[in-house]
Amino acid sequence: MPRFLIDANLPYRFSLWHGPDYVHVYDLGDDWTDSEIWRYAREHQLAIVTKDADFSDRALLSEPPPRVVHLRIGNMRLKTLFGFLTGVWPEVEQMLRAHKLVLVYPNRLEGLG
Repeated sequence: MPRFLIDANLPYRFSLWHGPDYVHVYDLGDDWTDSEIWRYAREHQLAIVTKDADFSDRALLSEPPPRVVHLRIGNMRLKTLFGFLTGVWPEVEQMLRAHKLVLVYPNRLEGLG
């Protein structure tokens, strides 16, 4: 059963997110609104992984689920992004257990709520 919903603003063909724990918005319908994505994630107990600040704002104003991982890392080449996320992903997963929002910056992680 998936644990993470990867937003449309993140790469679809990304090996880190291929496996039973991940579903990409494109697998569900590439024309979904933020509200539809939020509702689906809530109903299926998924954490949303996104670069969209709207989900962070929503996470702060509501109780989980869903939880949100907000990547605030700017644009990176795919190879650089993969290397960076592979390095921090175990800590991101750990932080999601205690926080409803995990902010991922190039030089640090922050957990809120």
